[in-house]
Amino acid sequence: MDITQLSGVSSDYLNTFAKKEALVPGNDDSFSAVLSTAMKSVDETNDLQNTAESEEVRFALGEAENPHDLLIAETKANVALQYTVAVRDKLIDGYKEIMQMSI
Repeated sequence: MDITQLSGVSSDYLNTFAKKEALVPGNDDSFSAVLSTAMKSVDETNDLQNTAESEEVRFALGEAENPHDLLIAETKANVALQYTVAVRDKLIDGYKEIMQMSI
């Protein structure tokens, strides 16, 4: 992995976990499907965070051949975390809006 792969980090992550067809009405627009998609995103974010931590340990122990691998892993984890927080915030906003509806 080298620094040239860093430019596609955010677009790769968004394309993987925010596919429009996952939330288009008619496919499977149930709330459980939305939560399932969100949980997959959380799991992927966790995996990227773990990878970044293992790269930090490798770098600290002097086992890393290329310091750019650490930067790439940390950037991927940061982008994934920011995206996951944004999705969480939108889900909470949607929940609050639903709760404010009068029946």
